[in-house]
Amino acid sequence: MHMFGDPATWLPVTFAGLMGLSILIYVVLDGFDLGVGVLFPMADAKEKDRMIASIGPFWDANETWLVMAIGLLLVAFPAAHGTILTALYLPVAIMLIGLILRGVAFEFRAKAPAPRKELWNRLFFAGSLVTALAQGFMLGLYIMGLEFTLLTIAFGILTALCLTVGFGFIGATWLIIKTDGQLQQKAVGWARQGLVGIIVGLAAVSLATPFVSQRILDKWFSVPEFLILAPLPLMSILFVVVLWISLRHLPDTHDRWSWVPFAATSALFVLAFAGLAYSFYPYVVPEKLTIYEAASAPESLFIILLGTLFVLPIIIGYSALSYTVFRGKATELRYD
Repeated sequence: MHMFGDPATWLPVTFAGLMGLSILIYVVLDGFDLGVGVLFPMADAKEKDRMIASIGPFWDANETWLVMAIGLLLVAFPAAHGTILTALYLPVAIMLIGLILRGVAFEFRAKAPAPRKELWNRLFFAGSLVTALAQGFMLGLYIMGLEFTLLTIAFGILTALCLTVGFGFIGATWLIIKTDGQLQQKAVGWARQGLVGIIVGLAAVSLATPFVSQRILDKWFSVPEFLILAPLPLMSILFVVVLWISLRHLPDTHDRWSWVPFAATSALFVLAFAGLAYSFYPYVVPEKLTIYEAASAPESLFIILLGTLFVLPIIIGYSALSYTVFRGKATELRYD
């Protein structure tokens, strides 16, 4: 263990990186399939079937990354796990209800008698919406240091709305890739409408985060940090411009550029996440508990790391395989 240096230093950093990676992958992958659910009321019956088909092979695998992130938080940073989930108990419970409702509705809508199918469609939308709102609210409270005041609750509501719009937006960009014809045209329209919400959400989080504490403010606005970090907001502006231009020119005749909005949105999510990670490091509970204070014993972390290095490639391999096998336009989803 000592050949790598002090395990009490590098093991917590390694697990913080793995947990952050899991959350980021979850936000992008489950973000688009939650977003497809949020967009459900805007589509007709046949379009809803096509939308379900576009996420059918992926949605349950996407949620594996949430399980991975929470599992790593529990075993690697048990003190932080207790603090965070205690503070966010109610929104976590609401999120789980939404996920359960969504999973049940996904299966039952295909098996229910025709008159009841619309009920399960509504419940699929409700589960997707509740999950997205709960995750956005938790993000806002986490940024605000898990404090419950009128200001932090208001900010949590703002991030809940913005993240839901963000999920709807990335869901629309996914549909641009996976569909064609009238539904693809509709998806482009939904994405155009949601672009303003993406800009407002990124701006709100970016402007609020540095003012959570003097420490974060100094990390962003001291010299030379300010100059080194300047590419983050500049690249974000660039990807917003790419989105705006690409959405104006889609759908194109040969469907060569339908992947651009999804790729640009994913890049925006990565940049936003990188900014948050930089702001809060080395804290896992903002301004209260660092990754080093919250970490399990180095001996425990080393054993967990061995298990993680075995499980993680399997999850990545399974995900890559499913996206490769089911590439191309979505076709009819059948259960027989």
